[in-house]
Amino acid sequence: MKIIAVIGAGTMGNGIAHTFAQSGFTVKLIDVSEKSIEKGMATIVANLDRMIAKGTISEDDKLKTIGNIITYTDLKDGVVGAELVVEAATENVDLKLSIFKQLNDICSHETILATNTSSISITQIGSVVSHPERVIGMHFMNPVPIMKLVEIIRGYNTSTEVTKTIMDLSVKLGKTPVEVNDYPGFVANRILMPMINEAIETLYNKVAGVYEIDTVMKLGMGQPMGPLQLADFIGLDVCLAILNVMYDGFKNPKYAPCPLLVNMVRAGKLGIKSGQGFYDYSESKKAEKVAVFI
Repeated sequence: MKIIAVIGAGTMGNGIAHTFAQSGFTVKLIDVSEKSIEKGMATIVANLDRMIAKGTISEDDKLKTIGNIITYTDLKDGVVGAELVVEAATENVDLKLSIFKQLNDICSHETILATNTSSISITQIGSVVSHPERVIGMHFMNPVPIMKLVEIIRGYNTSTEVTKTIMDLSVKLGKTPVEVNDYPGFVANRILMPMINEAIETLYNKVAGVYEIDTVMKLGMGQPMGPLQLADFIGLDVCLAILNVMYDGFKNPKYAPCPLLVNMVRAGKLGIKSGQGFYDYSESKKAEKVAVFI
């Protein structure tokens, strides 16, 4: 496998493209927006520069990585010739189903189709593809170039051969793949999102403030980042989408999103990407200033 197509140049997509390109693969990075492509490539360059500053790669490594990436705004042009397509679009089931329907029409039946979804059913996504045995989940963690875990989600129809191929490929990327089965939230978010939601409930019920909740979890539980800071980092809209998928999938009230989270997303307070979530990022990208409206 030499040619990889990545759909979506956002946070996860550019990170996935960066990781494959740095490992020597030819990467076709696709996004409908030229502006998103430019922003994604700028992020890759900035991340490579940080790695150079830390002494983990050389200038030559940076140039080779960038040279391995070709960008496209047309899906058909981008996926032609790819042996693996990794979809990293917004966490929206209708959008993902639409993309996979198009991939089914464009790609050969030999092409492995992966999704970076963090919660949506792989089996459901595979249902719109004529050969669902080639559909699999590759849930990378953010930031992709740094985080070692790849959650490999096997849909109901995913073949053993495709699963092994993607597990082996993940190892070649320097990652640690973990195979899990296809249930809402998989493993990572089935455990993480209820914890984040409970932290928001704790704030909503005025048990403690933002700083206090995060400090307890960092110093008392050894977490590198408090749950409210982590929610801002992930994106509150993404957290809400994942919780809704689990709530719809299990019909269990323990997965119901906190009303405060719902209102913050409605108000456009999405975390770092909007400049404000539980913390105010107008002056710094670090979670140092608690948002005033909380």
